[in-house]
Amino acid sequence: MKALITGITGQDGAYLASHLLNLGYGVYGLMPRRSTPTTWRLEYLGILDRVKLIEGDLADPTACVGAVMESMPDEIYNLGAQSFVATSWKQPLLTAQATGLGAMNMLEAIRRIKPDTKFYQASTSEMFGGMKERPLQDEETPFHPRSPYGVAKLFAHWATINYRESFNIFGCCGILFNHESPLRGIEFVTRKVSDAVARIKLGKQKDLHLGNIDAKRDWGFAGDYVKAMHLMLQQEKPDCYVVATGVTTTVRDMCRIAFGHVGLNYEDYVVIDPEFYRPAEVEVLLGNPAKARRVLGWKAETSLEDLMSMMVDADLRRVSEGRL
Repeated sequence: MKALITGITGQDGAYLASHLLNLGYGVYGLMPRRSTPTTWRLEYLGILDRVKLIEGDLADPTACVGAVMESMPDEIYNLGAQSFVATSWKQPLLTAQATGLGAMNMLEAIRRIKPDTKFYQASTSEMFGGMKERPLQDEETPFHPRSPYGVAKLFAHWATINYRESFNIFGCCGILFNHESPLRGIEFVTRKVSDAVARIKLGKQKDLHLGNIDAKRDWGFAGDYVKAMHLMLQQEKPDCYVVATGVTTTVRDMCRIAFGHVGLNYEDYVVIDPEFYRPAEVEVLLGNPAKARRVLGWKAETSLEDLMSMMVDADLRRVSEGRL
């Protein structure tokens, strides 16, 4: 079996590549040209020399066609995106092109080159947005995105369903809730917190500036979630699945857990900074993974306490060694 992963140098791409390699897959990755190295996650997992990287950008239809022609994959996992919500407000058009149109470019490449390829689209809980009347979100919950990122992801989500219904492409959408790891980008709140905890503990930082710490999120471990992606493409029929823990926690409590892991009180270090408030906030995200559990046999295996301990310990090592 051969798989092509877009966004292979990201958190999910690296964990998924490792999982598929362990299952015996040949793994290809679409990677845009960058002037600075972006393969550190693949190196961290010890798999850089085991994947075949193809240079190209999702926003370029020709690159998508070329990647499919070169790899001729049995499965494509579309994880590539401009995936930071805050940046989507500053660069909405870039987000729309990479996150939204990028998925359609890849779907078109499948339709034209290898229509029997199974396609996984990385959808997101951000598509639900502000659903206060239905705080527990499942596959039937109406969408109401509250950011340009959520809007772009919703376009990609419906494009996948449309190509499934119109061209019989095996297209699945994983509506993943927040999933974190030591490979998370420093701009995301969990990694921002774990990195700050490490630096404060080691005397290299004094405080941590955050925005709305009463926002609630359903956090899981990325290493668990990529297994659900693979399971979706092994089913007889393509479908959409919510992937979540079913537990919601405030940013405040996440901070308490992270600081507490090194014997510190978060209240002594967290500073509320209006600069980090979003134009439109999603107050509560809580997923119902019942369908994924019933159909895929999948469930989250890592608690938030274990996840934050894992991330803080990894950042303590990084900071003490002067690494990223």
